Amino acid sequence: MRLDKYLKVSRLIKRREAAKEFIDKGYVRLNGKIAKPSVEVKEGDTIEISSPLGKSIKARVKEVRMISTIDNASSMYEILPS
Repeated sequence: MRLDKYLKVSRLIKRREAAKEFIDKGYVRLNGKIAKPSVEVKEGDTIEISSPLGKSIKARVKEVRMISTIDNASSMYEILPS
């Protein structure tokens, strides 16, 4: 699954367009490297999202699903200590 879509489906970022914008500006890293929106996400990958305000989230991909609900979206990833 594409990184921008994964961020939306997992609800780490609420909208796909916002996810694409964060990625294009270099605020998202996949496995320690600056990513592009079209890069494929696999189970076990590490995603780090930094915001322009200085906050950051680091998460490990546990599951890749095409569709999720609000209730089960958080089971797609595991938050890691920064």
